Amino acid sequence: MQSNGMSKKKMLRAISQIGTTREGHFDAFAVTDTFVQRHIGPSETDVTAMLSTLGFDSLDALIDSTIPANIRSANRLDTLQPPKGEQEALAALKALADQNIVNKSFIGLGYHGTVTPGVIKRNLFENPGWYTAYTPYQAELSQGRLESLLNFQTLMTDLTGLPYSCASLLDEGTAAAEAMAMAYDTSRQKRKKFFVSSSVHPQTLDCVTTRANSLGIDVVVGDVFEADFSGNDFSGVLVQYPGTLGEVPDYTSVAAAAAASKTLMIAAADPLALTVLKPPGEWGAQVVVGSAQRFGVPMFFGGPHAGFLTCTEKLMRRLPGRMIGVSKDSRGQPALRMALQAREQHIRRDKATSNICTAQALLANGAAMYAIYHGPEGLRRIATRVHVLARMFARALDNAGVAGLSAGQQMFDTVAVRLAAGSAADVAAAAAAAGLNIRVAGPDSVTVSFDETHSPEDVQALLAAFGVGVSEAQLQELAAEAGAQPLGGLPSGLVRTSEFCTHPVFNSHHSETEMLRYMRLLESKDLALNHSMISLGSCTMKLNATSEMEPVLWPQLANLHPFAPPEQTRGSVAMVQSLTQDLLDATGFAAMSHQPNSGANGEYAGLLCIKAYHEARGEGHRNVCLIPVSAHGTNPASAAMAGLKVVVVKSDDKGNVDLEDLRAKAEKHKDQLSALMITYPSTYGVFEEGVREIIDVVHGCGGQVYMDGANMNAQVGFTSPGDMGADVCHLNLHKTFCIPHGGGGPGVGSIGVAAHLAPYLPGHPVVPVGGDGLGASTVTKTTGAVAAAQYGSAGILPISWMYIKMMGSSGLKAATATAILNANYMAKRLEDHYDILFRGANGQCAHEFIIDLRKFKPQGVVEEDVAKRLQDYGFHAPTMSWPVPGTLMVEPTESEPRAELDRFCDAMISIRAEIDDVVEGRIDKLNNPLKNAPHTADTVMAENWDRPYSRTVAAFPLPYVRLNKFWPSVGRLDSVYGDRNLICTCPPLEDYLDQE
Repeated sequence: MQSNGMSKKKMLRAISQIGTTREGHFDAFAVTDTFVQRHIGPSETDVTAMLSTLGFDSLDALIDSTIPANIRSANRLDTLQPPKGEQEALAALKALADQNIVNKSFIGLGYHGTVTPGVIKRNLFENPGWYTAYTPYQAELSQGRLESLLNFQTLMTDLTGLPYSCASLLDEGTAAAEAMAMAYDTSRQKRKKFFVSSSVHPQTLDCVTTRANSLGIDVVVGDVFEADFSGNDFSGVLVQYPGTLGEVPDYTSVAAAAAASKTLMIAAADPLALTVLKPPGEWGAQVVVGSAQRFGVPMFFGGPHAGFLTCTEKLMRRLPGRMIGVSKDSRGQPALRMALQAREQHIRRDKATSNICTAQALLANGAAMYAIYHGPEGLRRIATRVHVLARMFARALDNAGVAGLSAGQQMFDTVAVRLAAGSAADVAAAAAAAGLNIRVAGPDSVTVSFDETHSPEDVQALLAAFGVGVSEAQLQELAAEAGAQPLGGLPSGLVRTSEFCTHPVFNSHHSETEMLRYMRLLESKDLALNHSMISLGSCTMKLNATSEMEPVLWPQLANLHPFAPPEQTRGSVAMVQSLTQDLLDATGFAAMSHQPNSGANGEYAGLLCIKAYHEARGEGHRNVCLIPVSAHGTNPASAAMAGLKVVVVKSDDKGNVDLEDLRAKAEKHKDQLSALMITYPSTYGVFEEGVREIIDVVHGCGGQVYMDGANMNAQVGFTSPGDMGADVCHLNLHKTFCIPHGGGGPGVGSIGVAAHLAPYLPGHPVVPVGGDGLGASTVTKTTGAVAAAQYGSAGILPISWMYIKMMGSSGLKAATATAILNANYMAKRLEDHYDILFRGANGQCAHEFIIDLRKFKPQGVVEEDVAKRLQDYGFHAPTMSWPVPGTLMVEPTESEPRAELDRFCDAMISIRAEIDDVVEGRIDKLNNPLKNAPHTADTVMAENWDRPYSRTVAAFPLPYVRLNKFWPSVGRLDSVYGDRNLICTCPPLEDYLDQE
């Protein structure tokens, strides 16, 4: 095969010859902060040694032996610009960011200015101890973020007046869609109608409508006070509280009518308003959704933000996503874990309650810390001040004779103003000229929404834009009048009287010293990438570089409202377009959308594109989705959400798609075949030789091919979904393209599509986006929205932009080659100690491999024992029990140096010796280092030690552990106890175990 220039020497030339010309002279113009050598772990010496271990003389030879020749793309990525130095890339992004105009925003619509306390900004959002941790599947290593997420759940249950909460969702719009799906399922899918109040935010309505169309639900929009539920044909009703135009209705009568007809009452609520407004749970709502954005999380041009969903006890087991619960550990002590894991998608597949597997954990943690730092009184003060500013503005308009929500009417933070016919745009332009953005709600109406970043001086400037002049003295009078009755603009019957955030955690950390130490305490309980490798197969836990992360909180990017006027967002849109073009080059596709804000949401969006394509061609009856048995659990869940029928395809004994079974099922369903969902390289970690044939079979039967991009890290630069013939693929930017996992989120699931699917990319009702392929905001809305903001989690797209610009074509190829090298090196080191499942045609794995532990089960050793014992060695376990039960799937990524790979291999080899001690009867099957793992500090230091192995073996099984010991803060979790005694909020921990 023709070389792609990936020899060891060429790959590392930038490292070994920094600042040197071809003639060997020093080049004073060469950058010295090249990024490739910072991102890729192994040194040139390491690469030589590792290749020698594998029996190859170059990376080219390894890649030629690993990636099938029939899918290689010789010139893939050649159009990318040369790699930039770190400072050069930062300067280029800064130039784009400076094109944005960041006015003070009064637009509202669910996005508000907020103040991120510096102690939270620096010690959580900018702290790799928080943002590089993985989803808390290994609870013993995750007690800190689990406690923080439990705080988030408690905060949301307190504010909404409902007893159960999940640990965050993607945003308000998708949370509302999840609530609608809950209502539909609660009716046993018999009630096909769903009512949405006309006061609901437009982007939320669009997300709900998109999901409803997939499920065959009829969305009825109108005045909720005129809705008739007596026919018992509505599964649910959704209202906004306060409404999108600022009104604060009393929905008690609506809730009563809904309850009488067993129609689920759902409220989309503003959590800051709930600190002073009567909780929805107290006036009859059974589900409450919303966004925690204004609790200290920047607007981020639309995301990421933590959505929330709370519900009644009756609905608790239908909650989508994750829930944190209290259990106990092997010592009998309280310990936290993700509860009700039987709901997880890899178990329930197409029967899952939703496809949600990404919580916005990092943002939920930030919002929880904001509430802890301010406490209930601080939150009330912020809400009251916001309300007073809105009343000052409304009173001044009323005094001037401008029609609007006057000081005597009911509102929280948003004032709707009626203007002379056709004058709304002119007033908005006058405000923008003064550096203030307001919302144009119609040709003769605007709304003005206040938040904690605003001041009385802003009120004065806003009034001027409306042609109302007020002096300083008059401003003081307005403030005094509003302040005399701080909550005077709220309906008297809807003023909150119940307490919230009464738990000590919300009343103990109000000084910066206390807050700093509390966050550090929680951080110390969690293992993240700043401690050791997290080798999770299919999750790609690679370096999240500081230079990539730094721009995220630049005010030019972070403080931009997603619905700001387009002339103010040119820089961010240009960045999105630039990133899109680079990703199109990498994937071989024609168009792309970044709106999906998780990988699973990308799956859903991609399937909707396929479904819309079939419908446009008069083949809307195509509703069968073929999914291999090895597929990610979100694949069948997403297919079910898109209204497709799942048909499972077998895998052969080598882990490949069973071509014979595929042909038979494709032929059987050819008249109804909509799509095939396939992961490449396969979920088993190999490059299937027959992938083109698989794609041809599906196309030949009229179907489309959806490629799951979870394993894109083994493709970039050498092949691509588009080159292979796939029609659509989602990219986990939080995997391959360096956005951090954030302890369970945020994520981005951008979808690339072939040209024929471009017209069906997600649209948006507020800012038009769609099928131009570059994310521009000038095209007509196509398919419905799949997220609340037009570019989804736009605030973290700069991370991937920086990564690609700093790596360039050669660096991206080097990253892929090194990921494959690292995986094969580890598999080679371990193959004499464990069975390695599924190799490619020439004996190599792709970027991950599977360790088979099933043969030890008859002797009492299972994969969980190995996973927990690895914690004593200072490592997070690889992916456990998936895609094959009884196995561990290892993915080292390209960012890990050889020394770390060797440490992990040494740990696994040492554990194999411990397994042999059990299997061969040298130690008790139930009382050994594996079964007792992990070992906590208090266990090891206990006065009495009666175990048949030493304390040293327990805590320091290899010499390197002494140099960097991570102590799990709890023993092995008792999951059964936690599910049997479900506790998902945080009363005093000493009370939990009394309920046994």
